[in-house]
Amino acid sequence: MFNKILRTARNFYVATGLGLFIWMAFFDTNDIISQFRNSMKLRDLEADRVYYDEKIAEVETQRKSLLGNARLQEKYARENYFMKKPNEDVYVLVNEQNELLEK
Repeated sequence: MFNKILRTARNFYVATGLGLFIWMAFFDTNDIISQFRNSMKLRDLEADRVYYDEKIAEVETQRKSLLGNARLQEKYARENYFMKKPNEDVYVLVNEQNELLEK
């Protein structure tokens, strides 16, 4: 049995194929470890893509609602960018944990 395995391993094609497999699996730039790292990175990037697609959809719906209504545009600008009219003062209240309460 052992002699048969040894005889098969001495075959040129088997030895070359085995050597090529070992080289590709462990020493090549696209070895098994690199492939695993790349697949993990791809999974993370796909999860990020899903998150950003949801955010884009959220912003699009907010944009559509704001474009048609001047009153909502003013409210959005005041709340998010602290904009004010020339003749008024804006006071920003912050609690002890440094969180925004009201404008």
